[in-house]
Amino acid sequence: MESVLEILSGWRAEGVPCALARVVATRGSSPLAPGTAMAVSATGAMAGGVSGGCVDGAVFTMCGQALDDGRPASAVFGPEGDDPLGAGPTCGGSLEVFVEPLPRGPHPVDRLARLVAQGRPAVAATVLDGPRAGEWAVRGLAGGGDGGGDGGGAGNGDDDGVPPWARGPMATAGAGSADGAVTVVPAEVAGRPGRVAVHRFDPPRLLVFGASAFAEALVPLGAALGYRVTVCDARPVFAAADRFPAAAEVVRCWPHRFLAATGVGPGDAICVLTHDPRFDVPLLVEALRSPAGYVGAMGSRRTHRDRVAELRALGVPEPHLARLRSPIGLDLGAGTAAETALSIAAELVAHRRGGTGSPLADLSRPIHPAPPCTARAGHPVILTKEVS
Repeated sequence: MESVLEILSGWRAEGVPCALARVVATRGSSPLAPGTAMAVSATGAMAGGVSGGCVDGAVFTMCGQALDDGRPASAVFGPEGDDPLGAGPTCGGSLEVFVEPLPRGPHPVDRLARLVAQGRPAVAATVLDGPRAGEWAVRGLAGGGDGGGDGGGAGNGDDDGVPPWARGPMATAGAGSADGAVTVVPAEVAGRPGRVAVHRFDPPRLLVFGASAFAEALVPLGAALGYRVTVCDARPVFAAADRFPAAAEVVRCWPHRFLAATGVGPGDAICVLTHDPRFDVPLLVEALRSPAGYVGAMGSRRTHRDRVAELRALGVPEPHLARLRSPIGLDLGAGTAAETALSIAAELVAHRRGGTGSPLADLSRPIHPAPPCTARAGHPVILTKEVS
């Protein structure tokens, strides 16, 4: 969704009308998760996709129809739709897609795009059905607001400026959700029962220590995976911002001091690529006692043994040492900086999603683990309908 928002913002800045399609719920095996988006401009340009290809053509047509008639619409694709032989995921699951036109002029999506571009946590709510389908509310979460308007709430996470229909769904569905999570909840809108999709944007951080060639290759991969990437190195010549255009920030500081001063959470990842004991050891002392969910360090197996012995001598507890992923990355037979970065990125994905890192051909479990259906019980499953 984040990359689609960036392109969408460019179109809107040029005054081009566009339509936005989002997956709001899935059942069974589905190629892409709720929150996945496609945008289509009035000029026929397209960004993103909602299904990996199997229903994108039908959704593109829906976007064109929304641009023509100015009305939102929803569709359920798959065997549970009214037309089980129509377009649908080839993997056998079903997905509900909500399509809405975004005409010229101010819209809450602009504020959402601004918050996301700045790496600030936010939550967006959209009415999915009834006469007010397509109505939005956007709120910056605590510590992340921009103080702006455009139909959103206050930046400190309170309800100022948020319409009453959005307050309950934002509080119950947005709190504690992971980045990109979408929840569809029942809500009363203008005195009528309906459904509201709540979409949380709270990107995890990827802290890359050591401004090396490996970091140059890893940073754009991390950004593409949805991380807000920070590069830190104490050497001014190496920590040059123009070497890392995809990074949210490049910091010139001793790594352990920077890590001690910045906040990390369980969804964040730390990659130690400095490969120098002067930096590695004090940095890993801080990293292993932080709540970061992933801590990996570059180095040979011999370097790893020596490093662990030094950390142990400094009093780092064994449970903390067991968290260290070193040598960093998965076994891809990497031989270049780009290949090594790919192996690290693959391990980050496996850790974040609970993957094994094994070839899919060797596994018998589903490729796409089925998420819980987020549609409201009793909602009719149909192929296409107008929701205005």
